[in-house]
Amino acid sequence: MNSFFLQADSVLRSGTRQASNEQADRAAERDAATQDSIPDDAVTRGVMLLGCILLFGAFYGAVMGTFGGVRPQQVLFSAIKVPLLLVVTGGLSVPSFFVLYSLWGLRGDFGPVLRALLSTQAALAVVLASLAPFTLLFYLSSSHYEGALLFNGAMFGVASASAQLLLRRLCRPLMQRDPRHRKLLWGWLVVYAFIGIQLGWVLRPFVGSPNNPTAFFRADSLSNAYEALLHTVWRVL
Repeated sequence: MNSFFLQADSVLRSGTRQASNEQADRAAERDAATQDSIPDDAVTRGVMLLGCILLFGAFYGAVMGTFGGVRPQQVLFSAIKVPLLLVVTGGLSVPSFFVLYSLWGLRGDFGPVLRALLSTQAALAVVLASLAPFTLLFYLSSSHYEGALLFNGAMFGVASASAQLLLRRLCRPLMQRDPRHRKLLWGWLVVYAFIGIQLGWVLRPFVGSPNNPTAFFRADSLSNAYEALLHTVWRVL
């Protein structure tokens, strides 16, 4: 378990530059003390990052499912769904992103970008887990189901924005070498958001209304998220 926390700390610090020699010395001492705990092997590091996504994502999902009181089945379902959402969305987005890199003639740089994307997904899960106390506080302060949905959406928004900042920090050397990387990272954001919204719609409910029976999927789970959004906008107008 300690290795996962060390890996999470390593992810959050990725790409940072020390502001002073004193900070650099402390970082060197810290790295020397933990180098045996955080493996350098690429495959092992990838497994550890995936473990961070599953562990921290499941933690936030479990907290997410406690709205309206602890219902063990809803807590379990939500703990499964959040890491599933992150892993499947990332997995479905990567092939399209690879095609974009190939079309732009940057396939040779895709390896470092793919490692940065995996670190970004792990960071997103870690940030989500760090926001769990705020979610619990909101649940204790309000019993409004729609408000809980909006609040959790905001938490995902904060975590996603933080992950995008990390992604750009990790890819800064590539962007400095070739400005096309910056445009392609915006392409990643569009593809990831498009797939994530639809997948999140399919996997709902994540919070679960206390007034409805607990279920892993909604009856209309295979409907289209964007069609439902357009219908909602039409009703409002």
